[in-house]
Amino acid sequence: MPDFTNIFVYLEQQPLLWLFVTLSAYLVAEQIYRAAHNFALLNPVLISAVLIAGVLWLSRTSYADYFAGAQFIHVMLGPAIIALAVPVARYKDALWRARYPVLAAVICGGLAAALSAVVLAKTFGLSDVLVASLAPKSVTAPIAMGIAEQLGGLTAIAAVLAVVTGITGAVMVTPLFTRLGFSDWRARGFAVGVTCHGIGTAHAFQVHAIAGTFATIGMALNGLFSSVVLPVVLMVLL
Repeated sequence: MPDFTNIFVYLEQQPLLWLFVTLSAYLVAEQIYRAAHNFALLNPVLISAVLIAGVLWLSRTSYADYFAGAQFIHVMLGPAIIALAVPVARYKDALWRARYPVLAAVICGGLAAALSAVVLAKTFGLSDVLVASLAPKSVTAPIAMGIAEQLGGLTAIAAVLAVVTGITGAVMVTPLFTRLGFSDWRARGFAVGVTCHGIGTAHAFQVHAIAGTFATIGMALNGLFSSVVLPVVLMVLL
């Protein structure tokens, strides 16, 4: 027991404490998700975020201090994205056969995701700064921040909205698509990748390998399409 206590004394004095808390929160959230038979509202990303936020609030820890300890996970996001090339290569024949529908879908989906946000924001009288921050919500956070900055929006708000969009999509897509009767895993996965980026893609892999593969393609193509075309379209509209 003294040795066990010394381990946590060491962790408390080192940044590794928050890495331990982050991994533990996700493992707990994953067990809750499985125990609930993959109930959509108990998505592991959502539950782990709530658990970590609760720990930070109770311990009165600032986000800067937390990130200093958990940034190793942030660093590993790059290699994780590159690793998604493995399932893409595995199903490359299926992707090639669907190349024309895929290109049409990314154009329609990327524009619909952005323009619907712009129209709703304008309808409710939001400022151009908030509209520019809201428009790239369906693109992965780093690209969304770049687009928002280019349009004169707030990068912090763009990043938060991108994460919220990803979590919301990961929670809703499976019951929504099932209720609507969509059974093609390629279409389901691609739609998730285009609208819910990385968080949605991770969820798609949990549901089906082909869905995850097409979600990866959707996320990548929408990121490329949005970074090139979306700023031009939104500059004209705003």
